[in-house]
Formats: sequence, C-alpha cells, structure tokens
Amino acid sequence: MMSDEAIIRIPPFHFIHVLDQNNNISRVETGPKTYIRQDNERVLFAPVKMVLVPPRHYCIIENPVARDEQQRLLLDEAGQARLRHGDLEVRLAQDPFPLYPGEELKQGITPLKVVIANTALHLKALLDFEDDAGDKFVAGDEWLFEGPGTYIPRKEVEVVETIQATVIHHNQAIRLRARKECKDREGRDRVTGEEWLVKKVGAYLPGVFEEVVDIVDAFILTEKKALHLRATKTFREEKGPVRRIGEEWVVTMQDTEAHIPNVYEEVVGIVDITTLNSRQYCVVLDPVGPDGKPQLGQKKVVKGEKSFFLQPGESLENGIQDVYVLSEEEGLVLKALECLEEKDEDGNDVERKPGDRWMIRGPMEYVPPVEVEVVLTSEAIPLDENDGIYVRDIKTGKVRAVIGHSYMLTQDEELWEKELPPKVEALLDKDALADRSERSHSQQEKGIRDKTRAVCYRVPHNAAVQVYDYREKKARVVFGPELVILGPDEQFTVISLSGEKPKRSNVIKSICLLLGPDFCTDIINIETADHARLQIQLSYNWHFDVKDKNDPLEAAKLFSVPDFVGDACKAIASRIRGAVASVQFDDFHKNSSRIICSAVFGFDEAAKIRSSLRFPQNNLVITSVDIQSVEPVDQRTRDALQKSVQLAIEITTNSQEATARHEAQRLEQEARGRLERQKITDQAEAERARKELLELEALCTVVESTGAAKAEAQAKAAAASIEGEGAVQQAKLKAEALEIETTAELERLKKARELELQYSTQQNNLEVEKAQALAAIEVKKFQQMTEAIGPQTIRDIALAGPELQVKLLQGLGLHSTLITDGSTPINLFSAASGLLGILPKTLPGGQDKQE
Repeated sequence: MMSDEAIIRIPPFHFIHVLDQNNNISRVETGPKTYIRQDNERVLFAPVKMVLVPPRHYCIIENPVARDEQQRLLLDEAGQARLRHGDLEVRLAQDPFPLYPGEELKQGITPLKVVIANTALHLKALLDFEDDAGDKFVAGDEWLFEGPGTYIPRKEVEVVETIQATVIHHNQAIRLRARKECKDREGRDRVTGEEWLVKKVGAYLPGVFEEVVDIVDAFILTEKKALHLRATKTFREEKGPVRRIGEEWVVTMQDTEAHIPNVYEEVVGIVDITTLNSRQYCVVLDPVGPDGKPQLGQKKVVKGEKSFFLQPGESLENGIQDVYVLSEEEGLVLKALECLEEKDEDGNDVERKPGDRWMIRGPMEYVPPVEVEVVLTSEAIPLDENDGIYVRDIKTGKVRAVIGHSYMLTQDEELWEKELPPKVEALLDKDALADRSERSHSQQEKGIRDKTRAVCYRVPHNAAVQVYDYREKKARVVFGPELVILGPDEQFTVISLSGEKPKRSNVIKSICLLLGPDFCTDIINIETADHARLQIQLSYNWHFDVKDKNDPLEAAKLFSVPDFVGDACKAIASRIRGAVASVQFDDFHKNSSRIICSAVFGFDEAAKIRSSLRFPQNNLVITSVDIQSVEPVDQRTRDALQKSVQLAIEITTNSQEATARHEAQRLEQEARGRLERQKITDQAEAERARKELLELEALCTVVESTGAAKAEAQAKAAAASIEGEGAVQQAKLKAEALEIETTAELERLKKARELELQYSTQQNNLEVEKAQALAAIEVKKFQQMTEAIGPQTIRDIALAGPELQVKLLQGLGLHSTLITDGSTPINLFSAASGLLGILPKTLPGGQDKQE
C-alpha cells in the first residue's frame, strides 16, 4: 500500500494528502519532489494529477478553501486549510491546482456554454448577489442571457432552460401568453395570463415571462372562400369595429387576402361561395339585414346570375334550386303562404290569400316568391284512345275516368288509385285461352300495375266478360273480341268453375267466360241392376247458344249459373246413374254407348235419340258424349271382366290364325304349280340357246386358226427386223458410252494429279517456312542467351572445367591420369598424345589427321 512506503516520488503537477497522526491534520504535498514519510505520517492516496482547467472551460468545487483578498490560503488555529462548508466555487481557466483536504470536484471539466444568435438562456437567481456590472439580483429573480455570447456560470445563478427563437414567416404569427406581469418587446404592459399575437416577420425571442402558446397560420382567402369567425371576448379589431362576445362575422377577400385570427377570434369554418347561374335561384333563411343582424323568421329569394357568401346565421332552404322552366304540356300548382298580390295570365291584378291554390301553365320560366309554395309540378298525361286515368276532385271527392285524350290535372284534381282484389290482379295478366289449363295460383314475377291508370282487359274471341257498376247497380256483358275499360265504380265478375277429375268446385278462377265449343271430362261411379259398380270417364262437348248478343237479358243468362260446369256434370251424372241402374251388367257392357247417350239426350217424338241436351237457364248445349273408359270398381268384377275379354280375344285370334293358315297353304300350292311350268319352259329355252352357242363356237374356231397362222408369220418378220435395228443401235450407243467414260476418267485422273501436286507443293512450302521460322527462333534464342550471358561469362564457363582439373591434379601431385570403367576400349595413341600434352591437329574437313 502507498501508506506503507517511506519514500514517495511525486511527479510534476501531481499532489498527495499527508495525514499527521499526532495532531490528525492533513496537508497537501505537491510535485515535483521526493517525499520522505515520517513515522507519524500516513499518505492517504497515491499521487494524483492536479485539476487542469483549459481555456473556455470551468469546473465546480464543493467545500472550497477560504482565501483572503490577495488570494492567499487561510488556515485555522490548528494549521489546517479553512473550508467554506456547504459552499460552491466556480473555477475558470488557471494554472493546475490541487484539491485540499475536504474539497470535492462536484462538476468536472466542462466547456463554457456558448449562446448563439437567436438563442437565450433562462437564468434564475438562487441567492442575493451583485454582478460585476453593479447590478443587484434578489433570490428568485429571472432574466435572459441573450446570444451571441459565452455564458460564465456563477454559483448564485441557475440555468433553467435554453430558449430558441421562433421564426415567423409570411402570413404567420406566434401566439404568446404572459406568465407574470411584464412588458413585451414593444414596451407594452402585459398582465398575467394575457395573450397576444406577434406578426412581425423574422426571428422572435420570447421574453423571460413570455411563453409561446402556438404558431398561427393565416387563412388564405380567395374569391370562392371566406372565413367565418366568432368573438370569444369583447375586443376592438385593429382599425376596425368593436366585436362583442359571441358575435359572428365573415371575412372575405375584399377585406384581406390573408387573415390571421386574433387571440379572441374563433374560426368557425370555411364558407364556400354560393354561385347561381341564370337558371338557378335559392331561398335564404334568416337573412342579414342592413344593420348586420339576422332577421329571424324571414326569407329572401336570390336569383341568378349572382355569387355571394352566406352570412353567419343564414342558411339555404332546399339548397340551390333550378328555375321552373315549363313547356306547353307542363304546369305548376301553387299555394299561397301569405297574402300577396300578383298578376294572372291575363295581366290582371289578383289578390291571393293564405291557403289559396292556383295553377300556372307553360311555356314560361317561374321563380316562386317567398310567399308562395310550389305544391307539385303537373305534366300533361298522354293517353291513347284505349288508355285512361282516374281523376278525383279533391273538393267534391268525385272520381271520374278520362279516356282517349291527353289530360293535365288542375289545381283541384289528383290522380286516384283504383284498388282491385288480389285474385282479379292475378287474373288480369293471364291469357284466358292460353293459360286455361294452369291450375296453380302461384303468381310469377310481374311488373306492378299503375293503379292510377284505367284498368283494361282484352276479351278474346268467342268469350264474354261481365262488368258490374256498384254505383249504378247495373251489370253489363261485353262479348269479344273487345277491350273493356273499367270505370271508377266498376268491377269484374269473377267466375268460379269446377275442375279436375272427378269434378271439384272452385278449382278454376277466371274473369272471361269462354262460349265454346269446348269439352269437359268427368269421372262418375254407377251401379247396374245386378249390383256391378263401375267407374266411367266421360267427355262432354258443349257450347253456349247465344242467339242475340245485343239483348241484355239473353247475355245476362250466361252468368246466371255461377258454376255451369259443375251443375251440368252433376245433372248428366244423375241421368246416367238412373238409366244404368235398370240394366244388367252384361247388357250395359255390350250397349254402353247407346244406354248412356239415350240417358243423356233422351228420345224425341220419333223415338230417336236427340242430338243435344240444352240447359235453358244459361243456354248451355251439350252436343256429344264420349265414353273414354269403363272400369269396374270391384276388383273381382274387374278380374272376371278382364278374363272374359281375354278369352274372347283369344277365340277371335285363333279363328283368324286358322283362316290365315288355310289361305297360306292355297297360295303355296298355286306358287308350286307356276314354278314347275316355269322350269320346263326355261329348260327348252336353254337347249335352243346351247345349239346356237355350239354353231358359233365352230365358226370361231375356223377363224381363229386362220388368223393365228397369218399373225404369227407377220409377227416373226417384224420381230426379226426390230431385233436387227436394235442391235445396230445398241452397238452405236455402247461405243459412245465407252468414249464418254474414257474421257471422263482421263479428266478425273488429270485433275487428281494436279490437285495432289498442288497439295504437295503447298505442304513443302509450309514445312520450309516452318523450318526457317524455327531456325530463326533458335538463332534468335541463342543470340539472346549469348548476349544475356556475355562473352566473358562463356569463356569462364568453358575454362572452368579444365582449370579445375589442372588444379586438382596439381594438388594431388599428379601430372596426368586416365580413368576408365574397364569395358570401353581406349585409343592409347590419341590418349597418350593427350597425356603428353600434345593436341591432335585438325584437318580442314574437321577430321583428325593421324600420323
């Protein structure tokens, strides 16, 4: 440890603390020196560097030593440095200094704070003091140290914060608030909490008691935008009127191009310009009067062309509206809201009272005043001669139908909707002829009927429709083809008929009654006299016999029976049951058609079956009855009947088979006789034909033998001539071919030899060039190697071997020596010459001359 060492070497600008254990006093020893420690002393720590404060730096010492006016150290009675306990001392750039016992470096070496331009330090006094300029400060005072400059810290002053200047651009301002009573930069007194704007362009450094609340941007106003403001406190505008709290107003481009809201102005919103063209108008509610105050409850009509801004409190009723441009087929129904006087269509003055209704017609342009309300726009309704509408008078309530011409409703009329039962609505869209087989009541998707239009129904050919007028209590029948148009109080008579097999009531619903001829099918159960129960399916042909369609009584009979199908089927079934009950099953089975027809139609005076059955109540005529099927109800009866029928069919079938078989055998015998006769005739014909054939064959043989001999002689002569000519021609062609082949072979050999000679010549030339190039390369290589090594080096290399051998022999004391492997012969003559040092002479040809 350092305290145990007796000799301590203190370097320059270092120090140690030495504690005298006798009086318990610590002192400072500074270097450079060699300190010899006494026995009663103890070194508290190893040598430490002194505190070095460079230029433009500072440090803070806690519990600094006390010094007099000449900066001499003050000691107490015990000889120890006196400390200012609890105090601080700021030390600037100076010579290195040690820390005395009790001093502490609270803040290390720190650069001085450089305050740049547009920046300030917010300072606060912690103690009462007087600065170097003689200004006195009390604890709690606050002020700014504005740049540019270097701030020298003091122990009595605290740096609260660094304040940056706020840059104010064009069309911009900063909003300031006073934290305490103070004076602003312009020298105006401000109270605590007061706010104001600074609009001067540039950098603004807030005062010590000023705080920046916000940066306020200006609202750029154009010809199409204005600013809606509200006063939050009573104040006077700059070069303007006094604004009361809650007052609202609009700032437009005519007032200023850019507006920065005051601290007591609240921006309610941006107001867009309202532009009307020559075909538009608007109604302004609560318009602002000449005194600048809104006239509550009033209205004002503004017509185009015009552009304006809505003032505070104003609003548009129904927005911007188009001017009513009426054509000749259009009109307006108007209603007076207040008393007014105006001119009518003839130019006369008319006084309107509240609630009055009237109508104006085109062509014209109309802008309703504030005293008039447009109830509705009426257009002429174009109607064909078969179209109509229902019109109701709103004063009397009377409803009438307008048919066949265009019509425009008056101010006291309105369209009336005629309600029809749902069944009638469904039946109107069905075709009475095409859809009569459909029994489902499901309604398909269809367009909704315009109930204000007159109800029309096309009655098909040979049909009738009954229409009942509930106001007149009368009914009329319309025969087709015709178009029925219902009046306001008229309704169709819906017919409910029986349907299906067997007949059930209320199956078929229809408006139209078909007059026939048509048929209906029914299934009835009957019982014979021997109690055989049968089920019969019958089909009746029917029609209505209307003699005079113009006679209302005759036409009304058609609808006198609600369900003519059910009544007719029941009446016919009762007649058939009565007739069948008196006959046996066997008789009925054999004569069913006669029994049923006689039961249905009856007999006339001549005891003949009548041709038809007539119902006088509605002139329904049954013309025929078709028996489609007869089936027993009892299963045993049905089986017996089926068996008897099958037996009768089998007997008939067997009889027909026997007759057919006999007829087939007869026809077969006839066919065999005709076949035998035909065979004999054919054989005779064949013999005659064979005789003629043999005669012709003999004649042909004679002709063939004569012709063959002549043809053979002529053919041999022609063949010999052709062979001779062919041999001559062949010899000529062979000679020419041989000549051509020889010439071609000669040319080929000549060309081949020329090409071989040319190839050999070129190859030899290439080899010569290659040898010359290799020789030149070797010469150049040798020359370059010689030049690189040098003549002297070559000489030294050549002489190095012999000289080495000579020196070796001289070292051994030998004048000459010969070394051989014992198997190689040695020329002793030449070897001896060499040993003797006599070199052989060389001939001009390079060979040794031997003597």
